[in-house]
Formats: sequence, structure tokens, C-alpha cells
Amino acid sequence: MSKIISRVLMAAVYFFSYTLSAAELQQLPAHVGGRVIAKRQANGDTAYSYAWLSIYFETAFRGDKLELKFADDKSKFRLLVDDQAPVIINRPGMLSYSVPGLTRGKHKVRLEKLSETQNQTAQFLGFYTPSTGKPISLQPREVQIEFIGDSYTVGYGNLSVRKECTDEQLFNNTDSQLAFGPLVAKHFNADYQVNAYSGQGVVRNYSGILPETNLILRYPYALHDMKTVYANNNWHPQVIVVGLGTNDFSTALQPNERWQSRAALQNDFVANYVEFIKQLHSKNRSANFVLMASDQMQGEVASQMQKVAAQLRAAGVTQLQAIEFKHLSYSGCHGHPSVKDGQLLAKLLIEHLNALKLR
Repeated sequence: MSKIISRVLMAAVYFFSYTLSAAELQQLPAHVGGRVIAKRQANGDTAYSYAWLSIYFETAFRGDKLELKFADDKSKFRLLVDDQAPVIINRPGMLSYSVPGLTRGKHKVRLEKLSETQNQTAQFLGFYTPSTGKPISLQPREVQIEFIGDSYTVGYGNLSVRKECTDEQLFNNTDSQLAFGPLVAKHFNADYQVNAYSGQGVVRNYSGILPETNLILRYPYALHDMKTVYANNNWHPQVIVVGLGTNDFSTALQPNERWQSRAALQNDFVANYVEFIKQLHSKNRSANFVLMASDQMQGEVASQMQKVAAQLRAAGVTQLQAIEFKHLSYSGCHGHPSVKDGQLLAKLLIEHLNALKLR
């Protein structure tokens, strides 16, 4: 039995192991990464609602017991406690997980969401320890990086060893924390957001589906119900990386779509992409922007990205780089970048960002 499978089975066992009564527990403060809505409950504790991917929760405390509480039957998580082996918590539902084997002392904990859950909202109900436990403050991070994109940014099917995947295989073989964004952020010890959505583009989605929405229309919202506008006065990224266009151009136009020609689609794409970055720039004046595109689709995505970059520079967005990436294997589910591809993209970005002296 592999170590990974063993740890998953251990997680399942400990869900039903000894847990403390609610009266004996205190909720620990949590540092949250990504787009999450924190809401205080009637009992004074905080529940965290989310829909976007690659979110994470961190805490630290002194004690020997820890429970995690979930209300999420859709997502997959990785739990990291000190130097223990990672534990996969898969679709926990309404359950508590008791961390095994803790000795009395200081502990640092991180919970990472690995899966993409489109159009679905779930909750993490927090970290809990007995009242005898003592919270420990985490050292704040100085760097913030935001990644905006599509399935390439998601890490869609990046663990897969074959291109053909069922929906369940896609779920099991997606680890968004091993996509290039989190890898780059962790290299710079940065907090990060990954605001990406598979299948959606700037003005057009994959094969023209769901024409009433796209990534730019979805971007302002905290959840995928597109009702609550995301607001966070503490989010001021020094770098914003945007990788869009694959879904706009990877398929032929359908007869019922609004563009009469490829040139019309390209013009609409460039105009809307430019306006999107201008809006981001107006809210993040000191941010450095990095636009990314692959060399696929006979260079169409990259050439349109370069048009976007040229117009933005002419409009005064001078802290901007445009990167065309090449030579990926695309061996993940449905021809998407693999974990190794994600590592190559992370290395490419790190080389570009090193000049900015983020740390």
C-alpha cells in the first residue's frame, strides 16, 4: 500500500476518532489566503465560505490536540502539520478531523484546497483546540501575488499520466497547489490568490459555451454565484500575473456566435483584455503586471497578447511584461500542462520576477 493511500485511509479513520465536545473547544485564529468570505456565527466562531481554488488556511498554537471542522462535500484538501507527512482530506462533508500524534508543544498548521469546484460554495468551519491550548501569532508575509487565468492556471488534471480522463479522474488528478502560481508564490514566501476558472476566457469560452459569462465578468465576485462583490482592504498585490486567451482561440467559431470572423473575435478580445488590465491597474497602481500566453494555436494567443501589451504600454501601464511560453508537454488531462510543465512555468516566472526584488 502506498504511503499516500495509507495517509488517506488514516484521515478517514480519524474523522471518527475521539473528538472533544464543543464546550471544551476554542476556535483558533486563522490566516486566510485566497478569496474567502469570513462570517461570524451566532456562537461567536467564524465560518469561511469559498468557491475559488487554491485557497489556504493557516494557524499556529501551543498544545497537543487539534480538530478541523468542515461543511464541504465537494473539495479535496491537503493538511500540513509541522513536519508530518501530508494528509489528503477528500470531500469531508459535515465532519470533524482530529489530527493524530500531536505532542505537547508548538505546532504550525496549513490546510490547502487542491480541487477546482465550479459553481459550488462550501465552508471550512475552522481550527479548534482545547481551552488549555494557546494561539500563536503567525509572522505576516510582506509579498502578495495574484494569478488570474483559465485551466492552465488552475492546474487542471496536472497529476494525470494520460490525457483521457473521466470527471472523477480529473478531480483526483488535479492539484492546484502544484500549478505554477502557488509554486511561484511559495518561492517568494508570498501570500497569493489564484482567481482562475477552467473553460472561460476574456470574451469567449471554450467552443463558445456559456456565452452569458466569461472570466472577466466572473472576476469581481467572491463566490461563483456572482452576487457578492469581493472586497479586501488588505489585498495589495505587488505582482499580478494574467494568463488568458486559450479558451478564446482554441476552437473554431460556431455559427451561432456573435463574431462574424476570426478578426472580429481578435479585435473584441484585445479591446476587452486591455480594459480589464486598465481596471486592475487603476486599483493597483504600484503592481507589476505579467501577461502570459502559450505558443499554441499557431501563435494566435501570443500574438493577440502582444497587441494587448503594446496598447497598455501606450496607455501608461509601463510596469508590464509579456511572456510567451514554449516547449511544454501538455500531458495532463485533456492535453493540459502537467506538474512538470507547471514547474517549468514557475521557473520561467521566477526568473522574470527576481529582477523586481520581491524579497
